[in-house]
Amino acid sequence: MRKPLLALAVAAFGIGTTEFIIMGLLPDLARDFHVSIPKAGTLVSAYALAVTIGSPLLVLALAKVDRKNALILLMTLFILGNTACALAPTFGLLLTARILTALMHGSFFGIGSIVASNVVPRDQRARAVAIMFSGLTLANVLGVPAGTALGQAFGWRAAFVAIVPIGLIAAIGVWRLVPHQHSEPVHLKHELKSVMRRGVLTTLAISTLSSVSMFCILTYITPILEDVTHISPHGVTGVLVLFGVSITVGNLLGGVMADWKGIQAVAFGFLALAVLFVLMPIAEEHVPSVLVAIAVWGMLHFAVGAPLQTRVVDQARGAQNLASTLNQGAFNLGNALGAALGALVLTHGFGYRSLSLASSVVAAITAALTLLAMVWERTDRMKSDARLRMHGS
Repeated sequence: MRKPLLALAVAAFGIGTTEFIIMGLLPDLARDFHVSIPKAGTLVSAYALAVTIGSPLLVLALAKVDRKNALILLMTLFILGNTACALAPTFGLLLTARILTALMHGSFFGIGSIVASNVVPRDQRARAVAIMFSGLTLANVLGVPAGTALGQAFGWRAAFVAIVPIGLIAAIGVWRLVPHQHSEPVHLKHELKSVMRRGVLTTLAISTLSSVSMFCILTYITPILEDVTHISPHGVTGVLVLFGVSITVGNLLGGVMADWKGIQAVAFGFLALAVLFVLMPIAEEHVPSVLVAIAVWGMLHFAVGAPLQTRVVDQARGAQNLASTLNQGAFNLGNALGAALGALVLTHGFGYRSLSLASSVVAAITAALTLLAMVWERTDRMKSDARLRMHGS
């Protein structure tokens, strides 16, 4: 592994841990601040909203800053934000600290994806992005369970205190290992025009729908496993660790597949997911089959992340930082929409088994949109080749 990618992966591990750890600490937070669980849940939704809306604005503010220096500034914000979370005396201040921390989330992954792509040969870019994101997936396997256990044993503040050194190590790693990369001159009008290209908007839509199909089920995976598959709460923890391992493997495999087959690998992934989700209600009846289904699901779903991140950068010539960050916002928007879709299905009385069928429909739509993007890309390439031949004759 190239050393700059190691530094980026460590940072991603810290960011992933601080994003998802809050879910395991919600009951403790609610008791400590004397608020309801739904109100405590705004710590999750506000974080996602801040990533979606705030990160692109922060990237524009950092547009003229050297990318290495921008990453160091963002990790400094990460350290300050988590320190503020650990010290927050009121729920309102904790919510504010979470929002400030979220601002650096999408910005770091947006700029970090470009940095990762630039430190390897062109035919290895997706793999480099996948290595960076492996830190995010490993956070679900190691960081979140460890942090949750620490918070439950010593109080929720201890979890945030433990995250701060990870940020410090990552910041030092970026400072020592990541090379300087100068950003291109930025013109807001040109950047906005670049991200409005059909290829960029299509990729953002695919990323959003990808997360919708995932979080429609994942948000409610614990009650599904407990009430449908009849797995004990202790067993559910093991299943979630299995899912975390599978998404880590899928993320790395996706990087290799993307460098080999590009957007075709993404289309195949969503077609396979659409079929898998149709079969999921049957798999949920038995423990062995649901374990296989969840492992395959995790690998397939996270195999599309790095290809989509690489693609949006390719499509946004002249606005790479902004487009890359917008794609992170698209994923987070999909998280919220997927949870809302799942809630809609359940409140209309369709039951937990119907969630995977709803996800199958979304995955099929995503596959169709990806295939359409392939057709548009091929048509545009043919038109470009024709123009070149005309000018050459």
